[in-house]
Amino acid sequence: MGRVLTATELAKRVGELKRQGRRVAFANGHFDLLHVGHLRYLKAARAEGDVLIVALNGDDSVRRLKGPGRPIVPVQERAELLAALDPVDFVVVFEGDSPAALLADLRPDVHCKGPDYRTPQEVPEYEVVRAYGGATALVGDPKDHSTTDIIGAVKRLPE
Repeated sequence: MGRVLTATELAKRVGELKRQGRRVAFANGHFDLLHVGHLRYLKAARAEGDVLIVALNGDDSVRRLKGPGRPIVPVQERAELLAALDPVDFVVVFEGDSPAALLADLRPDVHCKGPDYRTPQEVPEYEVVRAYGGATALVGDPKDHSTTDIIGAVKRLPE
């Protein structure tokens, strides 16, 4: 089972892992109602490294990016659920809308993003990762699942 750490705690742990020669993979997202697409993304991200860090958008960030009524699940619960998933070693919550600063600080070997992008160069944080010598990988299944779709299906259920 993974652990939820602060960014400071995680930076120390990543330093230890790198000194041990471990390859660190990094994935990020909102993960606001876990679904199979999330699990497939995290499994594929974990395959990119020896250790998987998942950076989780805080509640205010999700609200700004996804709109009113989101997140459905509060950040502490989302973090606990993610940490319990087999592919996940560490979870860290970040409050910004982008994990760029966290990536620059932690310097994981590979930043894993889902298939929303056609090429690694289209990932917004690509240049940040490239600047410190890291790689960007596109992983996971086609984006056939989404929290927004699940919310829409629930809203259409008869009462």
